[in-house]
Amino acid sequence: MSESAVLQAGVKPPAWIVDRFVVLTALAGLGVLGGLIWLETAPFMVALFAIGTVLGMALYHGAFGFTAGWRNLVLKKRGAGMRAQLMLFALSSLIMVPMLYSGQAGLVGAVAPVGTSLVVGSFMFGIGMQLGGGCGSGTLFTVGAGNIRMVVTLVFFIAGAVLGSIHLPWWLDQPGFDPVPLVNTFGVSGAIIVQLLGLGLIARWVNRVELKAHGTLERNELLWKGQEHGVLRTLISGRWPFTWAILILAAGNALTLGIGGSPWSVTFAFNVWGAKALEAVGVNMSQFEFWQWDYPAMALKDSLLTNIPSVMNFGLLLGAMLAAGLANRFNEASRNRPQRRPLLAAVVGGLLLGYGARLGFGCNIGALFSGISSASLHAWIWFACAFAGSLIGIRLRPWFRLPD
Repeated sequence: MSESAVLQAGVKPPAWIVDRFVVLTALAGLGVLGGLIWLETAPFMVALFAIGTVLGMALYHGAFGFTAGWRNLVLKKRGAGMRAQLMLFALSSLIMVPMLYSGQAGLVGAVAPVGTSLVVGSFMFGIGMQLGGGCGSGTLFTVGAGNIRMVVTLVFFIAGAVLGSIHLPWWLDQPGFDPVPLVNTFGVSGAIIVQLLGLGLIARWVNRVELKAHGTLERNELLWKGQEHGVLRTLISGRWPFTWAILILAAGNALTLGIGGSPWSVTFAFNVWGAKALEAVGVNMSQFEFWQWDYPAMALKDSLLTNIPSVMNFGLLLGAMLAAGLANRFNEASRNRPQRRPLLAAVVGGLLLGYGARLGFGCNIGALFSGISSASLHAWIWFACAFAGSLIGIRLRPWFRLPD
């Protein structure tokens, strides 16, 4: 029953316990970093930092992990997570494709070439996300929530991304062709309709898998029923229904496009972090072709506080930390000391995630979510190849003693 119903029945609801240290630390981090961004850059960067913070809270409270959603469909034949992702892509397509092709200057979609690099990179990423335990955004929000094993994944994610940046020019010389925006073929309305039909066909397949295994569809995670707590308490410290997370993630990506000029991206920041770390210890990254290209060279030269993906990632980390503190679940997933094989999986998975993300032009956010929201063909190919790789990663998890 809802919290109000509990009170009417004369039963005291469970106490709301907050981890004050974690909450205060997260708020202090947000205040200090937000102030530095304000002083060094411009108000629009502070806005993007705030959007990243809200996205981190939504990912945490909504438990909106692409990795677990795919795994639950394969192993448990439950499709709630996958359906939520498809609904997110559909809503964002309806919002962002018209934005991108409205004629407004300065808006650039997440489009990328189609070729060997994309296929190999997304396939590797799919394996890595099941071994590492998360995609780009999933790794960040679980690190923000205090998961120690995911810190290992993130470190090697960054290492793999830097290695991938060094090798990317060679991969781009392999067979492939230029980006294919679906709008060029079908027009704005046609591209949206084609994408909605594609997402609908996938949803139909997901439903058939679940119905065949269980006879009914899992729907309780989609809408809030108010069984445990009131709306406000659920919003601040509880597990969100997927619908809430979908609305906030779609709005966040659209706002990122409108304010920053391009859709939400996560993993390019990892390239920059790793390259700057290597330069700090004496490695000249500008000797490599990737870091001579205009945008990477500028990102390497400038402060991290001027790099949009980095600023949003910082917000995401602190937002997830704040959400975990408010829910009193910080470090909940790391109460037991990680064993050797799970740590090895974090290392291998992180390397595959980083290398695959660089070759595949992003992760589930930058390549898939933002790619479909931009009506780019490469996002659909990424989806198929990453899911195929994920199937292999799922089969490898038992050897690494990772749970279902």
